[in-house]
Amino acid sequence: MTPRLVVEGLTKRFGGLVAVRDLGFEIKAGEILGLIGPNGSGKSTAMKLIMGIERPNQGSVRLDGAEMAGLPAHRIARAGVGLVFQHSRPLHRQTILENIKLALLPDSLFRLAADHSATARAREIGARVGLGAVLDRYPQTLPFADLRRLELARAIARDPKLVLVDEPFAGLTPTELADFSALIAGFREEGRAVLLVDHNVKGVAALVDRVVALYLGERIASGTAAEVMRDAKVRAVYLGGSIEAHARESRGTEAAPLLEVEAASVFYGKAQALQEVSLSVRAGEFVSLVGLNGAGKTTLFNAVSGLVPYQGRIVWDGRPLGGMTAAAVARAGIVQCPETRELFGEMSVQENLDLGGQHQPVGETRDRLAGLFDLFPILKERRTQAARTLSGGEQQMLAIARALMMNPRLLILDEPTLGLAPVILEQLSKALERLRETSDITVLLGEQNVTFALSHADRVYVLEHARIIWQGPPSRFAAEAGAGYL
Repeated sequence: MTPRLVVEGLTKRFGGLVAVRDLGFEIKAGEILGLIGPNGSGKSTAMKLIMGIERPNQGSVRLDGAEMAGLPAHRIARAGVGLVFQHSRPLHRQTILENIKLALLPDSLFRLAADHSATARAREIGARVGLGAVLDRYPQTLPFADLRRLELARAIARDPKLVLVDEPFAGLTPTELADFSALIAGFREEGRAVLLVDHNVKGVAALVDRVVALYLGERIASGTAAEVMRDAKVRAVYLGGSIEAHARESRGTEAAPLLEVEAASVFYGKAQALQEVSLSVRAGEFVSLVGLNGAGKTTLFNAVSGLVPYQGRIVWDGRPLGGMTAAAVARAGIVQCPETRELFGEMSVQENLDLGGQHQPVGETRDRLAGLFDLFPILKERRTQAARTLSGGEQQMLAIARALMMNPRLLILDEPTLGLAPVILEQLSKALERLRETSDITVLLGEQNVTFALSHADRVYVLEHARIIWQGPPSRFAAEAGAGYL
């Protein structure tokens, strides 16, 4: 069978960054291909190149033999490509039926109104995706899952040959996930080719026919879902290496919980990002929260830090945190080092560190700064250098040091290894071990890199699709949770 979509040598550069490099794959009619990879791997860029939202620097995108690369998005859509966006974008003043009818409007400026058959066709499409009973309602009155159904309806309104689906399962409950999977599987039965983009292979394994895994813009593996999950390169990217528990003397095992999270739930609009999550961290413990991108780690940390509203209860040293501002939470001793680092790029290393310690006594700040320069010697060498000119690893060290300048009782580290070279990972690992040996600090570490997370944990929690699915000591992770992590 001739492939419906053929991608060859697709490359996209943003300045000096190569977001997609020499990417190639094929999809046949009636086939679902999964495109997976961690954040920054190039998945979304690849989809935008196929849809015409971005123009490739080189390469070919052919739909039924016709070249699409470099064409504007509206011409590619007209040729038979539909896109299901990750985030729902309905027109809130129009009903669900009217939203679908708008997707059926003709392309000609001389025919700005749909013909009489459009209403009947829109109703058919609505029923096809499970919206038949709510066509006369407005988007703001619908649950999150129905808004995702609306995105599906609009994408297939023109009867596309190829459907691009971006992160379809984010924010869905298990029941909704099953329903959505059935809808996408129905595209296969209708003879459409489907490109399904997701963070991990486990989430799409039961649905896709084949998988292509990306990392740093390049294809690192392809095959069936089972083959890709077993691939050594894929497991190294997601896990950080082989899953091993390092022998360590546990701390805080007898202490009362310093932090208790009880049935915490978080919604972003109608999307549930955290579902009744409970965990505890004892004084002096290093606890790792392991989960793939999109699992909810950052959302949980932001809830603890007072950055997002939540349902449930979060207790710090016996005191409920509900209603406290982020500044008050930080002053109480909980300091988060965010995944995005949030450094002041035009300020020097010294100035960034001074900001972290501005509310501390001068004598303590001076001693702490000396200790941090001893912990991260490169920062002392770079103390007058602008933060934006540091390497990624140096910026990560600065972000952690700035957080430590606040003298936290609990340090929350969100994906500290993201995008770091192995030599920097080793330096960061040694710094954490030294911090553990020389202080009584408590650490809550959020990581996708399992190898790094296990080596710095007294206890481990696994977060998947907004819920805790496993907890225990690192020594039991490989046997009980490791095989199913991807």
